Amino acid sequence: MYKVYGISRSRTLRVLWMLEELGLPYEHIPVVPHDPELLKVSPAGKIPVLVTPEGVLTDSVAILQYLADTHGNFTIPPGSFDRPRQVAMTLQILDELEGLIWTSARHSFILPPERRVAAVKESLRWEYARNEKAIADRLGDGPWLMGEEMTVPDFLLAHCLTWAKLAKMSSSEPRLEAWLAKVMARPAFQRAAAKG
Repeated sequence: MYKVYGISRSRTLRVLWMLEELGLPYEHIPVVPHDPELLKVSPAGKIPVLVTPEGVLTDSVAILQYLADTHGNFTIPPGSFDRPRQVAMTLQILDELEGLIWTSARHSFILPPERRVAAVKESLRWEYARNEKAIADRLGDGPWLMGEEMTVPDFLLAHCLTWAKLAKMSSSEPRLEAWLAKVMARPAFQRAAAKG
């Protein structure tokens, strides 16, 4: 059985959600970064952490791809022509959305007060809105980013959109708002989000 370390109000939500979608048994240990219990399995002290029968994995994206590949769901098969397109979409979300949200958070409450630059947040919001529209344009006619099937990038995008709302960065792109409402109505997403 898998063990997931991390509070659900973090990137850990992505991992919990995928495990719920896959219907796999797991134990959730809701710890914050650098918690002594977490440091026993991952000296870096970052969340999420997934303990597998093979060993310990860190980084939410690596964990999602491991689960998707291992259980043959929510991913395009390795070696196919479309797999690099999935990787490209994953990287686009991380670079053009998550990176901006994370930088805003750092200048809001993470960095020491004397290192925060409040003025940078307006520029980040502008760039985020521009990038969010480009992602919305990628939805196309399919229900999911890569077409007919939900894949790893969908997990990432949904989490980034919810995080952006909390950070007051969302541009409220109508196509993404409708898409996110559909995602948040999924029972597996609701079960994961209810983990505290």
